[in-house]
Amino acid sequence: MKVLSAPASARDAIPFKIVIAGGFGAGKTTFVGAISEITPLRTEEALTLAGVGTDDLDGIPDKSTTTVAMDFGRRTLDRSFESAPDLQLLLFGTPGQDRFWFMWDDLTNGAVGAVVLVDTRRLADCFAAVEYFERRGLPFLVAINRFEGAYPYPEDKVRAAIRLNPTVPVVSCDARQEQSARAVLVALVQHAYNRASLTATSVGAEHVQS
Repeated sequence: MKVLSAPASARDAIPFKIVIAGGFGAGKTTFVGAISEITPLRTEEALTLAGVGTDDLDGIPDKSTTTVAMDFGRRTLDRSFESAPDLQLLLFGTPGQDRFWFMWDDLTNGAVGAVVLVDTRRLADCFAAVEYFERRGLPFLVAINRFEGAYPYPEDKVRAAIRLNPTVPVVSCDARQEQSARAVLVALVQHAYNRASLTATSVGAEHVQS
C-alpha cells in the first residue's frame, strides 16, 4: 500500500520534473500510479455520451474513464551506490485527448524530460506527442506499453513507423509493473543527462573556437 510520507532520502534529493505523455488510453495514469511512492493525484472523470464521436475507443472498448487535467506522482531514484545525490522525479501525466492539449505547455514548463507512451494498437495517437517534444527540443523517449493481446511489434519496427529520430531511445514496458516503469524512468534520466552533457560539450567547443 502506498503512503503519503516520502522516504527520508527524498528530503535531500534533487527534484526533476518529468512529463508522461501519449495518446488517449496509452496507459499514462496506470504508469504514474504504478511507480509513484506517494498516493498519486488523479483527475479522472467517467466517459459519458458527450464524448461519443470525440473520444475514439477503437481498440480500447473497456476504457471507462479519462484524465481531464493531469496525473501527479513522485518517485525517488536512489543513487547512493554512485556516491551521488538521489533524484526526486516529479511525474506529471498529460491528458490524451486533443481538446486538452492547451494544458501541455504549462505541464511541460520546467521539465527535464518526457516519456511518450505508445499503444501499438493505436500507433497514430502518439504522433502529436512525439512532434510536440521534438519542436520543444525536450529530451524524450518512446516507451511501448505492451498491452495483452496486442501484436508484439519489435522496437525497431515501431521506430520506423513513427519515423523517429535515431537519437531518441525506444524501450518496452508494462505500465502496470513498478519495476518496468522504473526502468523507463532510469532510461529517460540517462538520456536527458547524455543530451545535457553533449550540449555542454558542444557549447564549450564553440567557445574555444571563437
